Amino acid sequence: MRVITRRSFLGTTAAAVSAQTRRRPNFLFILADDHAGYVLGADGNRQAVTPNLDRLASEGTRFSAHYCNSPVCTPSRQSLLTGQMPSMAGVTRLPTPLSADKPTLARQLRTAGYRTGVIGKMHFNRAAEPGLHGFDYMMTERELAEDWNKVVKPRPIPADIRTKPQWRPFRDPARIWLNADKYPYPRYDAEMKAAHQVRLAGNFLETNKENPFALWLSFMEPHSPYDFPVEDRNAIDPRSFTPPKVGPEDAWQIPKIFRPLSNEDKQGIIASCYTSVRYLDRNIGLVLEKLKSLGLDENTLVVYTADHGYDLGQHGRFEKHCGYDPALRVPLILRMPGKIRSGVVSDFTEHIDLAPTVLDLLDADALPVQHGRSLRPYTSARPMDPRDHIFSQYLENEEAFVRTKRWKYIFCSGKRARGDGYDIDNPTPGRYARLYDLRKDPGEFTDVAAKNPKVVAQMENLILDRFRKTHPEAQSEPGKGGKAEAIEWYVRPRDV
Repeated sequence: MRVITRRSFLGTTAAAVSAQTRRRPNFLFILADDHAGYVLGADGNRQAVTPNLDRLASEGTRFSAHYCNSPVCTPSRQSLLTGQMPSMAGVTRLPTPLSADKPTLARQLRTAGYRTGVIGKMHFNRAAEPGLHGFDYMMTERELAEDWNKVVKPRPIPADIRTKPQWRPFRDPARIWLNADKYPYPRYDAEMKAAHQVRLAGNFLETNKENPFALWLSFMEPHSPYDFPVEDRNAIDPRSFTPPKVGPEDAWQIPKIFRPLSNEDKQGIIASCYTSVRYLDRNIGLVLEKLKSLGLDENTLVVYTADHGYDLGQHGRFEKHCGYDPALRVPLILRMPGKIRSGVVSDFTEHIDLAPTVLDLLDADALPVQHGRSLRPYTSARPMDPRDHIFSQYLENEEAFVRTKRWKYIFCSGKRARGDGYDIDNPTPGRYARLYDLRKDPGEFTDVAAKNPKVVAQMENLILDRFRKTHPEAQSEPGKGGKAEAIEWYVRPRDV
């Protein structure tokens, strides 16, 4: 039998304390669906009810000029997970599944010793299975819905409370599936799917509190039809909103499905979205409180962002799927007490920067392919060369977008009949390019491409430079034709 002396006991105790001190930080990645950067109190929006996100922002670093690399769910989410531009990740369209052999942030953290889990909407477009994309524990869309329906038994809703019908986008008029009547989901707060997600997240945190964990918690709010429980149905008055004005050059590009919306419809849609954001914020607060109650908040890197932004009436649109700023700019907040400063970064950052940043902050090995760069210097107020532009792509409509501090450039081949339902009068209008001077025209209303050919040429160079550095088929770029022809070659979707 081994004799434990006082010296060996103290040595063992000191080693245990040292090991605890050296324990890797945990990682909690909270992801929203369609949460635009401007619908946030911390961003200066007084109508946005987001106290928990505002508090999170005050405790960490908020990136106020953060942009997605694709304004549609699947490409954006898989770009976030892989650290690659959508073209290289192989996912540029909504229905495309991410290849199971792609390196991912989750797989990298799992290799580093983390217990990895995901709860919620991820757009993997395939059934969950242990180990897929690096996740030990998976409760994605189908599995979450099945578990929720099995575990949670709803109480009846009084007959005098109107609730929203089944969501049938594009089959019903837009005012119905965009919830212009501001109807709640037919459940009480405690019985909502998001509430079930919060409980599952709490269980994951509790179960894994003794060892490093990496949890993706991906809410479905505030995606249309902007779900919220019956208790929240009167929280926000639609009459408090003034729908954005449509510009003189907008008429041709407004999807036909949105044209019948009245001013009152638009007010109701905006109020529904803001109510759903309010509900999202409340659930995020519950998760953060659980993290704190377990004593984990001091040693956990918390990241909050959204897959992409959202137009709430800007340019006559109520969706993403375009290159206007409301659809591209998203919130990004990083918090880790003692390691991430409190402050706001106004330099450009992109979604592809997030995976390198997380791996850097958690002292894990970098991904084999990283199209972004670590933002860690910003989190400690160290100098960092700012990006001079952001780049995004929407290949469903064969579009590419570049934004600098002054200019926004939108390029479209105009040759592909899009399959996303947002048809215009002429689905294949031919190639067009639009340039906006954001100093004079922050709303992106007046095309000045014809007056600024040198700027257009610069924007084309930026697009081509990004594609040539990140596209898997760049070595096969045709040598004939001009810049526009080369860009057209790159913006064709090639998903398998």
